[in-house]
Amino acid sequence: MARVQLFNFFLYVAFGGFFSLNAQEHTKKTTQLIAVEHTEHEPTINGIADEPIWKKNPWHPMDQRWLGKPYLKSDFSGRYKLTWTEDALLLLAEITDDHLFDQYENPLKLWWDDDCLEVFIDEDNSGGEHQYNHNAFAYHVALDGNVVDMSSAKTGKLYNDHITSKRTTKGNVTTWELKILIYDDTFDDKANENQPITLFAGKKIGFALAYCDNDGSLERENFIGSIAVEGEDKNRGWIDANVFGTILLKD
Repeated sequence: MARVQLFNFFLYVAFGGFFSLNAQEHTKKTTQLIAVEHTEHEPTINGIADEPIWKKNPWHPMDQRWLGKPYLKSDFSGRYKLTWTEDALLLLAEITDDHLFDQYENPLKLWWDDDCLEVFIDEDNSGGEHQYNHNAFAYHVALDGNVVDMSSAKTGKLYNDHITSKRTTKGNVTTWELKILIYDDTFDDKANENQPITLFAGKKIGFALAYCDNDGSLERENFIGSIAVEGEDKNRGWIDANVFGTILLKD
């Protein structure tokens, strides 16, 4: 009996310790927490921020340089607002950019080197790796409205049914409105149909927002995000959901 108990203890330590370590590796540290107010009336996605909820909700900055050299505010500045319904997360972004640039007609060619808004979503706020899986998403929303992320096949894929967007530009200021359906990590690229989840008060979602800025170069010149990323390599959001902030859905 003593040998059996000793063997069981060994299994507990070995495998229990492994699973504990694995869980710790996927425990996301909360470095930014933003409360997001619910709305009964979904904003019209038209790139015109005239609904009361947009006038009421606070702005959040996009001011963290993830890639590129220092830039002037006349070249780029960004801010955003959020709200939600049971069906979707709603995003308003205001981008000041002195030159909008879309060099590739093919939406799946070097999509990150064109001007685009990038929306990072981790449905269960679990953090962890998501480079070629859907533990989280890194949606690139192009100027023409196409939505691209890496698929499980390790190639770019259109996810236009995940995000509806509309933008308007006046002078150097572009206003974006987005309706973002939220999918969990059971999303399957090979499935004929995947269902978005229903949102509810009290839910936490991993979230970050960024902008790829290119004023006419072969590659993007800056990548500016909504959250500070530790370390020298700040361009990790497309791989590591641990660097996302957290939004808390509230009534």
